[in-house]
Amino acid sequence: MKRLLLIEDEPGLVLTLRDRLAREGYAFDTCADGESGLERAAREPFDLILLDVMLPRLNGFDVLRDLRKRGVDTPVIMLTAKGQVVDKVVGLKLGADDYVTKPFEMVELLARIEAKLRRAPAVVHPSEGYQFNDVRVDFRRAEVTKGGEPLDLSAREFQLLKYFIEHRGATLTREELLNEVWGYNAMPSTRTVDVHVAWLRQKIEVNPRHPQCILTIHGMGYKFAG
Repeated sequence: MKRLLLIEDEPGLVLTLRDRLAREGYAFDTCADGESGLERAAREPFDLILLDVMLPRLNGFDVLRDLRKRGVDTPVIMLTAKGQVVDKVVGLKLGADDYVTKPFEMVELLARIEAKLRRAPAVVHPSEGYQFNDVRVDFRRAEVTKGGEPLDLSAREFQLLKYFIEHRGATLTREELLNEVWGYNAMPSTRTVDVHVAWLRQKIEVNPRHPQCILTIHGMGYKFAG
């Protein structure tokens, strides 16, 4: 069951959406202001967020900006009564995945939700652990074990593995990995990514010569399939 978060302060719309989305088989949580919505969205794993723009305490644009700064990549559909193009542009530039203007037809919103959930790669919330084959990753403790024995990963190798897991199934370019794992200011060469991937494969793959977890996507980058 997919879990959605609605950050919206209109009680009538909340009630309508709660009933309809429940009938569609979604688990559904709500927050009535921007501050509580931000903390909930940053703390708990959701598959998709429906975010109103005009909210008390913290507007939707600020909520979205802070979520992306915290590294929360959950798909976000903005809901607003405003129809101006500039508002849509602002939302999309801040990291929104889609934009629906009120009043909207429920069938349209449901179609957009389904489309975003279909395309979204599996994302593991960083507060959780993850296991593949005989490898177990504890994000809280920054520890990795294989067959019950601790693996000696460098901090960068752990960050790289964590990013792969959080974006399981997505093709990641070397440039994206450099930006997200090393940071814009580090500016290492793209060869750095290949070297660290090779080191990581030596530690986590059953057969590093024929990797089954970190796959090379020729001409594009890498994909985590563990």
